[in-house]
Amino acid sequence: MFVEVMVTVVLGTLGALVFFRRTRRKLLTTEDGWWGAGELQLDKEDPSIRPFTFHYGFNSDCLAQLVSYWKRDFNWKRQVDKINQYPHYKTNIEGIDVHYVHVKPLSLPVGARSVPVVLVHGWPGSFYEFYGLIPLLLAAATDGPHPLHLEIICPSLPGYGYSEAPHKKGFDAVCAARVLHKLMQRLGFQQFYAHGGDWGSLVTTCMAQLEPDVVKGLHINMALPIPPNAVVMISMLLGRYFPRLFGFTPFDLERIYPCLEKMVVGPMSESGYMHIQGTKPDTAGRGLNDSPVGLAAYILEKFSTWTDKSFKNLEDGGLTRKFSLDDLLTNVMIYWTSGCIVSSMRFYKENLQDMNKPHTNRSSPTRSSPTMSSPTSPSRFSPSRSSPTRSSPSRSRTRSYRTRLYQDTFSSRRLRGKSEAIPENVDHDVIVPGIPVYVPTGMACFPNELMHTTRLWVKQKYHQLRSFSIMARGGHFAAMEEPQLMAQDLLSFIRTLEDQK
Repeated sequence: MFVEVMVTVVLGTLGALVFFRRTRRKLLTTEDGWWGAGELQLDKEDPSIRPFTFHYGFNSDCLAQLVSYWKRDFNWKRQVDKINQYPHYKTNIEGIDVHYVHVKPLSLPVGARSVPVVLVHGWPGSFYEFYGLIPLLLAAATDGPHPLHLEIICPSLPGYGYSEAPHKKGFDAVCAARVLHKLMQRLGFQQFYAHGGDWGSLVTTCMAQLEPDVVKGLHINMALPIPPNAVVMISMLLGRYFPRLFGFTPFDLERIYPCLEKMVVGPMSESGYMHIQGTKPDTAGRGLNDSPVGLAAYILEKFSTWTDKSFKNLEDGGLTRKFSLDDLLTNVMIYWTSGCIVSSMRFYKENLQDMNKPHTNRSSPTRSSPTMSSPTSPSRFSPSRSSPTRSSPSRSRTRSYRTRLYQDTFSSRRLRGKSEAIPENVDHDVIVPGIPVYVPTGMACFPNELMHTTRLWVKQKYHQLRSFSIMARGGHFAAMEEPQLMAQDLLSFIRTLEDQK
């Protein structure tokens, strides 16, 4: 009897403990911390709110200073004169007006032929990126015993700058490459060299894939991520331990390892914009297209952290360490006066939504294609037309002034000629990232590019890699940041191929 009572008491006690333990409310606990420098300070904390550097985006204090300079000191008319130092043209290709800068050699000796080069920009850049590079390329005509008489074409990608935006869905890098091929053909070039960075590197790569006998040489300063194959994967796994086996240099090792940090976490921290623009570009784009300050912050933040990752630790983002405010704001003004930010952002969605789609002539009259709304409101460049949204006097004045800026920017001249007939059935091979490039290729590898690519990896796609130059300095906007280095490498690449003729 005693044993039974004791067992009952013990079981009852355990049951009560379990019951009360389960019903007791659990609370999250924490302790006060001190996140300032040094030891815990007992005096009153500073309650003021101050901006960070560029870790959270564009520093608000720096932005206020930039806007002040933009409003009071920036001379847009002077920059327009600088833009117009080279001839500008437009021509209609596949139903859209394509803007381009065309600079011929300063002097062409009798019997000599010019060497055409097309320079293709990316986002958030423009044709203006190459304005520091163009005079250096032209100077090659008087450089040494083997002068190069370069003829330079700088187009604005459709949907960028002063090129018309596509009115239908599906215009991606392959379509842009096809349009630029037609532009060069219309200008009378049977063969030419091509250079590109950012989207420009993909577009020019597609140009080389579409017409390898027309593109004499391809020069890029950014190799987009190559689909991983056995060689790439094995080299990533073992390259840290056997670098010579894969041709890895100390320059490569510093930028690849540790892989998770350098090849995944680092690029991911700078690619949030890509997810937005690759999925819902119009949402952010509409706001940017209505706010010049927002547009400047969105664009110029890239010119900070993409130029040098360490610049995010600076209060001013290091913007003027590599660029002048006038040049930076001129690029912003090209986006603002043309109202092209939405269509430029849509280019991400068109390219990222389906990388393996077949490419046919989507503009063919025999093929139906859904139309797209205009990236800007109808009243943007036609003040007489009623706006679909409620307007105010200040908004009307803004649009009128913005329209005038756009109209005064260029005295555009159209190529005279017959209108282009669009073929009904033009099927191309599927252009996918895995298709090799057989055109002679040169790669300028700048140390502060967003993602590093080794010579071995580049050769997996570009099978005729003739040069792979490790540049002394520079980042993503290399042509604008380091025009001297870019010109040297591009000219060296072209001379090498021209000497082999």
